[in-house]
Amino acid sequence: MEELFNLTYKEEVEELKDEDNFEALGDAKYIEHDDFEARLYWAFCRPSGSHPKQIEDKHPLVSIMAFNHSRLGALERFSLLHKDVIADDELRKKVRNRARMLFRDLVDNDFDELNKVLEMVPMYIDVAVDQLINGRMWNDIVANEIEATIFLEKAKDFIEDNFLEAFYGKLQNFEEFEASEIKSYLEKIVSQKQQLSPIVLEYYHEKALEWLDECDLHILQKKGLENLTKKLI
Repeated sequence: MEELFNLTYKEEVEELKDEDNFEALGDAKYIEHDDFEARLYWAFCRPSGSHPKQIEDKHPLVSIMAFNHSRLGALERFSLLHKDVIADDELRKKVRNRARMLFRDLVDNDFDELNKVLEMVPMYIDVAVDQLINGRMWNDIVANEIEATIFLEKAKDFIEDNFLEAFYGKLQNFEEFEASEIKSYLEKIVSQKQQLSPIVLEYYHEKALEWLDECDLHILQKKGLENLTKKLI
């Protein structure tokens, strides 16, 4: 959208850059400027990233520019984004790259914020699924099992082998657990059973059985964990 920038405003901003309070001066002059081109350019060049008011701008192009240059998290950005951008396929293309990066981060976390964002912009479910399957993982945060169940429902049309492989990667792995840890985790899952997808429950059932097959616990202790495991299904 750089081709929309008005040369006059570019020159004005350049004149302000040497001021110690450059950003504050720019905010005062341009955030609520009558000309959308002035607001558009300031959303592009504001030093610390766009201001929330700029994402809320009444003009979709200013909102798009501010969304792309914001440092806010995904939930805040999407909640402020102009409604026309959310509703219009062509306008959404202008935030496509930034949206993909935001969904990469959402998928990396516990799925709570991911589900909240998808409630606002359900048309991005394909982007969320793509980032789950193909995006590079930056952390090892385990998905909350209830939120994972909610996400499964949202993504039900995409569930196939490669999706499930990536999805299982977001659930807790028991390999490094001690007996007390797996007992505590299984008790938590059993207590949430009615709220969880069979896919989630079957995963934990299988992983618990694998752990039990390889452990060297006393037979009574092992039997207790086996009985707990059976409660998952």
